Amino acid sequence: MTIEELMDYALEQDCSDVHITVGTNLAVRRYGVLHILDVCPTAEESLAMIYSLLSNEEIKRVEAGEDIDLGLMIDSGVRIRANVYHQRNNIACSIRLLMAQIPEFEDLGLPDVVREMATAKNGIILVTGPTGSGKTTTMSAVVDYINKNEAKHVITIEDPIEYIYPHDRAMIHQRELHRDTDSYASALRSSLREDPDIIFVGEMRDFETIAAAITAAETGHLVLSTLHTCGAAQTINRIIDGSPADKQTIIRQQFATNIRGVISQQLLPIKDGTGRILATEIMVGTNAIKNLILEEKMQMINGTMQSSRAIGMHTLNEDLIRLYKEGFISWKTAMEASYDTADLEKAIGLNKPIGQQ
Repeated sequence: MTIEELMDYALEQDCSDVHITVGTNLAVRRYGVLHILDVCPTAEESLAMIYSLLSNEEIKRVEAGEDIDLGLMIDSGVRIRANVYHQRNNIACSIRLLMAQIPEFEDLGLPDVVREMATAKNGIILVTGPTGSGKTTTMSAVVDYINKNEAKHVITIEDPIEYIYPHDRAMIHQRELHRDTDSYASALRSSLREDPDIIFVGEMRDFETIAAAITAAETGHLVLSTLHTCGAAQTINRIIDGSPADKQTIIRQQFATNIRGVISQQLLPIKDGTGRILATEIMVGTNAIKNLILEEKMQMINGTMQSSRAIGMHTLNEDLIRLYKEGFISWKTAMEASYDTADLEKAIGLNKPIGQQ
C-alpha cells in the first residue's frame, strides 16, 4: 500500500487520524474509535510511506533521532498535520487529516455568540477541550470568518501551520514554529511591531506565552488561542495557577480585564453511529464573570452561565441535555462527557430513562 492509497482509504472512511508504525499493522481513528487494519506493510514499505511526507532535510533530522512536526498538502488536495517519532528503535508517524475546506460556524454547530466574539476589537478568546475535540477546526472557522468579513491584519503563530488562509477582506500572515520563529512567546512579542489587529497563537503552552498574549490583548489587539482544558472555570484556573506565585495576582487582574470569551468543546459519538457531534460550553466575558474572576469565586461561574442564556452563555451539561433530548447522543455518552455527573443526573432525572443506553 502506498501513502496515497492509505490517505484515500482514510478519506473515504471519514477517518480523523492515521497511524503508520514500522514493523506492525496500519491503524486509523474513525469517529473517535481506533481501528487496527488488517494490513501490515513491510518495514521498507512503512518507512517509504513516512519518508514520502518529508523533505530530505527532515529525513536527515529523523535519522539523527529527532521528532518532526509538519503540516502539508497531500495529492488529494487535503491538508494534514503529522508527527514523526521514534519508538522501540523504530519510526512511527501519526497523521491528522484536516477538513478539505474550512467549515462555517453553522456547519460545526457553533452558537451565534461565537460570531459576536469574533468581531471583538480586543481582548482574549480561548477555544479549549481535550485532544481531538476539534479545537483547531473551530479556531480556523473563527479566523476564516474574520478573513471574509473584517478588513483586518491577522498574524497566526502555529506549530505546525494547518489550514491555509488566502487573503480575502483580511490580510493574513502565517508563521510556523521552528521555521519562521523560535517560540510562541518571541513571535508574540515580535508581532506587536508588525501592525496586527488580531493574533492567533496556536496554544498557550507556558507562562511566557500567557504573559505575552495578555500584553498583546492589553495593548489593543484581539488574541485567539487554545488550551487543553475542560470547561471555563478550569481554563481560568489553568491560566492563573500556571503562573509563578508572585505573578498570579497581576495575571488574574489582567486576564479578568481582557477575557472576551471561552469556548470549551468536545466531539461526541452520534447515537446511530453516523459520526460525531459538537457539545460546547460558552462563557462570555461579562462584568459579572470578570468580577467572579477578580474575587476568586470560580465555583460561581457555572451558576452565572446558567442564568445568562439570554446573552449566549451555557454550561456543558446544558448542551449535553439538549443533545440527549434531541436524540443525538445516548445517556451513557452524556454521562461520560460531563465533568459534573451529579448535576447532570439531577437535571435529567435520578434514574436512567427506560429504553436509553
